[in-house]
Amino acid sequence: MEYEVLTLAGLWNSGPAHWQTHWEQKHPAWRRVPHRDWETPDGAEWVAELDAAIALCKRPPVLAAHSLSCSLVTRWTASGSVHPIAGAFLVAPSDTDAPSYPDCTTGFRPMQLARLPFPSIVIASGNDPYVSTERARRFAEAWGSEYKEIGNAGHINGDAGYGPWPEGEQMLLEFCGNIHR
Repeated sequence: MEYEVLTLAGLWNSGPAHWQTHWEQKHPAWRRVPHRDWETPDGAEWVAELDAAIALCKRPPVLAAHSLSCSLVTRWTASGSVHPIAGAFLVAPSDTDAPSYPDCTTGFRPMQLARLPFPSIVIASGNDPYVSTERARRFAEAWGSEYKEIGNAGHINGDAGYGPWPEGEQMLLEFCGNIHR
């Protein structure tokens, strides 16, 4: 069964080698939420763009977010949107509160640590340069998310060797199957 999945790329977008791009090509019903400015994103603007994309869905979608978009999901949730989602698959959440986080974003600090009102899972790496394992676990705990660490996988992106990433695709499909019962 195909699920309505919206992919949410991180800062600087997800290029052709990224798992999100591969999955969108393999599953034409899955589509990336567009954003006006991938280089210097504004949180409020991006939340509005996400809300508009969710509003166009025929049924509550699953959000497949990477990096900064994990924070986007939490900010969208806090916005009070009336549009429901089925769940969130949150991969390699970036810690926007970390001193090392790039300073080209606006409106993503502090990290939102409220419980998410829908099923969610955080997929993390043991050596992600954008979030420590302790912070990734803390995010999952605060959000009420299942937590899965996949070893030393860098930022779980194309640069770290996660192109097609069939194991991740299987995790997403299983997640979708569990929430759509």
